[in-house]
Amino acid sequence: MASLGTYLRLMRAGFILVREGVVSSLPAEDLPGPARFAHGVAGLFAKRRAKSVERSDRLARAVERLGPSWVKLGQFLATRPDVVGTDIADDLAGLQDRMATFPEALARAEIEASLGRPIEDLYSCFDPPIAAASIAQVHPAEVTDENGPRKVAVKVVRPGVRQRFKRDLEAFYLVSRLQERFIPASRRLRPVEITKTLEQTTRIEMDLRLEAAALSEMADNTKGDPGFRVPSVDWERTGRDCVTMEWIDGIKMSDVAGLKAAGHDLDALADTLIQSFLRHTLRDGFFHADMHQGNLFVDPQGMIVAVDMGIVSRLGKKERRFLAEILYGFITRDYRRVAEVHFEAGYVPSIHDPASFAQAIRAIGEPIHGQPAETISMARLLTLLFEVTELFDMETRPELVMLQKTMVVVEGVSRTLNPKFNMWKAAEPVVGDWIRDNLGPKRIAGDVKAGAIAALRLAEQLPDIAVRTERLSQEVEHMAENGLRFDTATSEAIGKAEARYTRSGRIALWIIAATLVYIAWKLV
Repeated sequence: MASLGTYLRLMRAGFILVREGVVSSLPAEDLPGPARFAHGVAGLFAKRRAKSVERSDRLARAVERLGPSWVKLGQFLATRPDVVGTDIADDLAGLQDRMATFPEALARAEIEASLGRPIEDLYSCFDPPIAAASIAQVHPAEVTDENGPRKVAVKVVRPGVRQRFKRDLEAFYLVSRLQERFIPASRRLRPVEITKTLEQTTRIEMDLRLEAAALSEMADNTKGDPGFRVPSVDWERTGRDCVTMEWIDGIKMSDVAGLKAAGHDLDALADTLIQSFLRHTLRDGFFHADMHQGNLFVDPQGMIVAVDMGIVSRLGKKERRFLAEILYGFITRDYRRVAEVHFEAGYVPSIHDPASFAQAIRAIGEPIHGQPAETISMARLLTLLFEVTELFDMETRPELVMLQKTMVVVEGVSRTLNPKFNMWKAAEPVVGDWIRDNLGPKRIAGDVKAGAIAALRLAEQLPDIAVRTERLSQEVEHMAENGLRFDTATSEAIGKAEARYTRSGRIALWIIAATLVYIAWKLV
């Protein structure tokens, strides 16, 4: 049961969305009559100036008024075009996670509370913030140790953001439950599960120790990779509410003119970026899920440096294999195999006909063949694929949607560096090697080895399994002869619960009866 405060916060959010013209800017063609009428009324209450700006600007202004939790919700839904639609997802993708900075004194207090040491002991110099987002802000600082002074970046969690997010999350859950209850078509998308995923990812993002761990894992994975790295972490000065990492002196990938002026090879950078992302996805099953231009730098040595790893995602070995087979099936025009992979993975329910699904896949793949390679977008291919699967009751797969969205962003960054970027040519060295190693004889040998190891472990556990099976058999036989018995504590707990239920039922009946009497009296 949602609290009164939750309903009030939801009403406030609805009022802001109406006043900023967000509701009236949404498409109304497919809405039922009452909803279409409400949509029209919402337009009457929108601010006059809101009607003269684009929907993306209306969204940005509304989210800014609603606060940090709604910024995260907007950014999260931008990764879910299957939920909000492609157009709205594109608008949400433009939301800038830039908030007003909070006082330096509060940041210092957060660091000292998290690390248990005075700022003066931790840093020889601690400067005012240079950037602030919905969850944290960044301070330049300096550390002096036996190797001399070195510049670092200190990321500090915004005070009170956890409490604020917890309150707003109740409203998000309320909306998702109402959606599942009253809009049956939305149940396939699992709104409550989507809210749970938002809760999990944001809670992880708010614990900066986990971001530091992600940076460390990525550093280990990419140690020998050409042209890509992440900042090193200063674990001595890292806690739940702050993380200290290497300061990156580089040029943002959004500054194309700056990269050209510095003499960097933009075509090579575009290839390196997409190849690095595919290595992380296919080889490691662990990838940076927020690789937009603002989080990518090029250092003086020409290395791509990815920062801000608060959002990461993983793919299991099975999912990676299915992904590679799907891509390879499109390349070779083996649409039947692409369809079979979807059924084998459990992405599409078995009640559907694989041949019909293969026909739908062909409708996506055939228009691609015959086009120049530089016009074919792998990200667009996945987007169309996820749109078609809706017709076949494919349930939402959060890890695949996150992969698709990240691929869209990474490919977009590569195309800003090189407008004639050939996705397939750049990806071939990574995808081709992975397919040869994991879909050929090596994969079969690996599966046999994994199966043998699993069988050996099962054999080691057989004595314990036999003992537990015998004990269970004896207990079932005892119950069959003597019936099911409860101990005293269990019986008392059941009695108390039944008494509470009966008492609550009587109270509810008295309230209903009193209400009916009052209504009858008013009518008389």
